[in-house]
Amino acid sequence: MKQEMLINVSQPEECRIAIVEEGVLEELYVERAGQDSYVGNIYKGVVVNLEPSIQAAFVDFGVGRNGFLHISDVEPQYFRQGGYEPGKLSNSGGSHHAGKGAADSSVEDEIDEEPGDAPPRQRGHRPGARPRFKPPIQEIFRRGDQVLVQVIKEGIGTKGPTLSTYISIPGRYLVLMPALGRIGVSRKIEDEDTRRRLRSVMLELNPPKGVGFIVRTAGSDRTKRELSRDMAYLLRLWKVIVRRIRKLDAPVDIYEESDMIIRTIRDIFTSDVDTIYIDEPSAHERAREFLQLVMPRYVNRLQLYDGKGPLFHKYGLDEEIAKMYRREVPLKAGGSIVIDQTEALVAIDVNSGSFRAEDSAEETAYQMNLLAAREIARQIRLRDLGGVVVNDFIDMRKEKHRRGVERALRDAVRRDRARTKILRTSPFGLVEMTRQRIRPSLKRSVFTDCPGCRGAGVVKTPESMAIEVVRLLILAAQRPEIAHVTVTVTREVADYLNNRKRRELNRLEEEGAMTAKILHADGAPPEHLVVECRDAEQREVKFP
Repeated sequence: MKQEMLINVSQPEECRIAIVEEGVLEELYVERAGQDSYVGNIYKGVVVNLEPSIQAAFVDFGVGRNGFLHISDVEPQYFRQGGYEPGKLSNSGGSHHAGKGAADSSVEDEIDEEPGDAPPRQRGHRPGARPRFKPPIQEIFRRGDQVLVQVIKEGIGTKGPTLSTYISIPGRYLVLMPALGRIGVSRKIEDEDTRRRLRSVMLELNPPKGVGFIVRTAGSDRTKRELSRDMAYLLRLWKVIVRRIRKLDAPVDIYEESDMIIRTIRDIFTSDVDTIYIDEPSAHERAREFLQLVMPRYVNRLQLYDGKGPLFHKYGLDEEIAKMYRREVPLKAGGSIVIDQTEALVAIDVNSGSFRAEDSAEETAYQMNLLAAREIARQIRLRDLGGVVVNDFIDMRKEKHRRGVERALRDAVRRDRARTKILRTSPFGLVEMTRQRIRPSLKRSVFTDCPGCRGAGVVKTPESMAIEVVRLLILAAQRPEIAHVTVTVTREVADYLNNRKRRELNRLEEEGAMTAKILHADGAPPEHLVVECRDAEQREVKFP
């Protein structure tokens, strides 16, 4: 299967990276220069507020917005500040507070899960393991305490970034995790022989005490020399970080993640990628230097695109990206899926349209749902939709068909780097799932709320606005101090009032002993409404 990585940075304000397989867009990453990105950065922060009711601390880490640190993301070594011993606390004592911050860590999937390990309740304390029980956060921290944190999720809307004290620094093949204190292998590497070999190699490399390493999925087939080189790089970086921690006062940045080009090549590039095209010379040179340092054998796969037309246009990606912003996504065989993003969840509806399979309604529904499941996984990945996703598939009566659609959806999300969890079909025929959210969705990053509808997607009709104006005039007629009322609305609403409500307006003028003037504002949004009231001496009267 031909796989290409296309990197478009010809516009300095935006960087776009696409993974194309056999001409089909499978992954898309977009980053704007004007939008700050903090995920992966490490800061020395100061606790500015504690909220015992939600077991969280708010930390000033020097970027202008306080970060959110939940007790579940506090490393056990901090428990000593409250007089708790981490090793003893992991088995008993303390209060249990379920948190969700840890679920958003971008390196969480790399933490190993040993097949055949004893259940958690039978297992002793493992270095780096998150304790089941945690003391109250107000007993661990005080205002003014300094804390080393890493951003694990961007701030969304009015919410600040989510922080964690579990520090992780990714390399190409390894992840350095100071709090881990042991060797681990990514849970995505399932072959037992490979896992044992990697553990053996890592133990032979004799990493220093006090830090831990996780072998990433990309390191599964790497040699001892390659793993050693990655470990040496990460240890050098960690020493620099430690020096900055000791030297600098909080709040201050300690470590910043690489730019998106280097980050994507580091985390996503595999031997399956045949070519990397970059359309800007300086970015191409920067990527070449990185590949030469980390993956010298693949340098020849990096190419500078110097074609006349835009890189994404040549591959037909601009049109594909434009479709991603639409609510309805047509399917090739007929039918469509409709995606609605709300504050609480993402709702996806499957419509059969003109799609038909044989002469059976059940088979038509099943085949349509299978096609939709694959496209749903792709659209969620491309649009970077996170949180709760509810899929409303076409109703199927047979249990085996429901299970088949669930399997198809699970298989389709396997390639997604974000963690997903899919539940069984509910009695109402809905398939609920969650997807790891690290940053705002692509749509929220590219679009802003419409000033006309304020993001609602609908506006009041001229008739509705006219009725609202009449109600206000009825209220004004009850105020004896009001002698003149001027109402400014859109042209459509003004025409409705002056033509179809003229008799009612005249009656209100007589009853209230006032004059009502209806004006229109060209170019105003549909719900534009300004009411100005004055007394007989032209002094402004506060209304309503």
